[in-house]
Amino acid sequence: MKKIILALALLLSSFTTNAQYSYEPTEEFPFGRPNPEAPEQIKDFDPLIGVCNCKSTARNQDGTWGETIDMLWKFKYIANGMIVQDETLKSDGTHSGSIRQFSADSSKWYVHYYTTKGIPKTLPAWEGNKVEDKIILYRNQNAPNGMEGFYRLTFYDISKAGYKWIGEWVSKDETIVYPTWKIECSKME
Repeated sequence: MKKIILALALLLSSFTTNAQYSYEPTEEFPFGRPNPEAPEQIKDFDPLIGVCNCKSTARNQDGTWGETIDMLWKFKYIANGMIVQDETLKSDGTHSGSIRQFSADSSKWYVHYYTTKGIPKTLPAWEGNKVEDKIILYRNQNAPNGMEGFYRLTFYDISKAGYKWIGEWVSKDETIVYPTWKIECSKME
């Protein structure tokens, strides 16, 4: 009888535990789901959730555009649907990702970036918002000549078929724009 009660208790416990984390990735929802308790902005990244085949191109030191690199870009909901995580797997062996959290207090996205190219003591962070049909994020960064500005990241042309992304140095007033990295992505079926 004790074994039956123990088995039932364990079974009930597993149902309770699974119900607590019902927005995590599962077989049915491999990229998780947005938690209804999260800020509404968690859905800003909804069209990006899943896996895309991408082409990544960065500038060379001499200002020319480098060779295009094949890349997989995966987006999913984590932390029981409260945070968005992405991961890139590049054919050149450099991989990276971000943790994307929306703060209701500041009404901004905070994006913490990591890469296999180096391990900083603290992760660099961008902040920003969805503006019309784009997601735009900024981080303070001076130009090589010392001019104050930002490194701006923009997701645009977002649809169910894919999206585009561009990284640009911009002056504080955004009158000077210098693209340094661009990515075009198509959703995988």
